[in-house]
Amino acid sequence: MPASPVFGKVLTVPQLIDAFARKFYYLRLSITDVCNFRCTYCLPDGYRPNGVSNKSFLSLDEIRRVTHAFADLGTEKVRLTGGEPSLRRDFCDVIATVKSHSAIKTLAVTTNGYRLARDVAAWRAAGLTGLNVSVDSLDARQFHAITGQDKFREVMAGIDAAFDAGFSKVKVNTVLMRNVNDIHLNTFLEWIKTRPIQLRFIELMETGDGSQLFQNRHVSGETIRRKLIDMGWTLQARGRSDGPALVFHHQDYLGEIGLIMPYAKDFCASCNRLRVSAIGNLHLCLFGEDGIPLRDLLAEDHQLDALKTRISGGLQLKKKTHFLHQGETGITRNLSYIGG
Repeated sequence: MPASPVFGKVLTVPQLIDAFARKFYYLRLSITDVCNFRCTYCLPDGYRPNGVSNKSFLSLDEIRRVTHAFADLGTEKVRLTGGEPSLRRDFCDVIATVKSHSAIKTLAVTTNGYRLARDVAAWRAAGLTGLNVSVDSLDARQFHAITGQDKFREVMAGIDAAFDAGFSKVKVNTVLMRNVNDIHLNTFLEWIKTRPIQLRFIELMETGDGSQLFQNRHVSGETIRRKLIDMGWTLQARGRSDGPALVFHHQDYLGEIGLIMPYAKDFCASCNRLRVSAIGNLHLCLFGEDGIPLRDLLAEDHQLDALKTRISGGLQLKKKTHFLHQGETGITRNLSYIGG
């Protein structure tokens, strides 16, 4: 692959660059679209198969080939998503397989926390370096109402177990909803005051199945940003393989606040992430196209060069921005389909 000499060393040149000069260091890999929660903003009626059986999800060898191809092309960070990724029985093997490539510096997972308390130590031992846990309310009854699962205490115990397992920081994802959790900012702030948690408020996004909820509950993260600034929180610098969150710090808090605002002006200008679905399609945006098939090139190791060519070539089709402002959600019926 292309390289350039600098002071006697050979430095790898990233090949994942789109037509708008955006560089991509971050891969979000869905390993299943199955989920056991019924969150109101994602799967209110529970999991429904997207026309494929569970056996059709990427195998361990296919996961190795696709993530290693991305790593060869400059990917530094991989996030395992779902659905609920920990529902795969081979989840620890998936972690070890992805992390086996030396270029993968960060390997994270986004989880609903259902199996966190039981398994997080094993995940870390397998090579996991980062953890995002979905917690949309700090009230057990409201948590139950949002997720369809009475598991608030188990998820909280799982976050404690993550710290016990050696994670120095845990990220917590909270989908921002009007008159549901946006009115409890002070409760969230009190929770992270003495805990190394990066609490990330994510704007509710419109999906094909969730238009009515979006109309009723969407609130801009800008309202939270203004409150944070007024309380003395300051915006931190963003690393090249970081996600889209604007991260705020306050000297009196051990935790941090992140804001993910996909409806903000120029949100897509800093895009640095690509997605591969659980059935092996490359998605250039969470919302939009049907995806570029990769699976036919994942069967054998000798296809690796062709796989990398298709990935880097397909990237030239990536559009400058999403079309959420026009209400176009593309093929995204729900957020479990591609992994959010």
